[in-house]
Amino acid sequence: MPTPPELLRALVDDAAVFPPGNSPLPEAVSSHAAHRAAPYGGCVGPLLVPASSAPALLDALDAGRWTGRGPLDLGVVARPGTDPAVLREGLAVLGADPRVDVRGAELGWTDRWRRLDLPGDLPLALEVPREPEARDMALADVRAAVAEGDAVVAKFRTGPTPTWPWPDEHELAGFLVAATSARVPFKLTGGLHHAVRGTYAAGGSDEENHGVLDVLVATAAALEGAPVAEVAALLDVRDGLALADLVLAWPDSTTRRVRAAFTAYGCCTVTDPLGELATLGLAATDHPTPGEDPAP
Repeated sequence: MPTPPELLRALVDDAAVFPPGNSPLPEAVSSHAAHRAAPYGGCVGPLLVPASSAPALLDALDAGRWTGRGPLDLGVVARPGTDPAVLREGLAVLGADPRVDVRGAELGWTDRWRRLDLPGDLPLALEVPREPEARDMALADVRAAVAEGDAVVAKFRTGPTPTWPWPDEHELAGFLVAATSARVPFKLTGGLHHAVRGTYAAGGSDEENHGVLDVLVATAAALEGAPVAEVAALLDVRDGLALADLVLAWPDSTTRRVRAAFTAYGCCTVTDPLGELATLGLAATDHPTPGEDPAP
């Protein structure tokens, strides 16, 4: 049974330049063109770039690194704590160049985000805090913005950084339940390099990773009102075939509802999760072998 195209469409944003991939920007631009031209290109969202890299991005375009059809789709990212002026400047530089199409911006949530003087029609992803009280305050704020017609989603970090320990299944489940209960769409970032929850080698050591297939199934349960403990249990499932069977049994309405809630996530190696999903029978079209990026 083929997976409905809606399940994978623009699911994985290309975060190649961010850790742990750390691809040089010119190479990331070239590789992104190859991703978009590949048979799985419809599963890949925009190339994510730091706001501070706007001049370097234009240099890469000047050097002919972008060989795709039409403008380069971009998401412009300012990590929490970044001076808003850096984001405004990056958006101004990129927005003035017809070779790029800025699809959205990402920044850390504060209760002052509306006063940052960003382009009014630009879709935003606001990274919410992890402490439950502050998280729920941010989600309520995002919900109010959505109700007012703003193109805003919440963003939550699922992978570790030097200042952000890995959120386990209980913490991630708490976010999924809180976001779906508040009827707030969300995207995720960091750590979702694989289709299924497991222990994977990273940087010379083993570390726990959440699986994107687990997140999809857990999101469906959260949308049905499942409690945090049940959602956490789904996030801890390590049987990829069992998860795939659940998803393959979804009616189209469930797929649409899940993807309306879980809009996308950033990954520095887009071929890894897409290739693993294909191995599990969840490919809408030909997909890459995990770990093998197409030649730029």
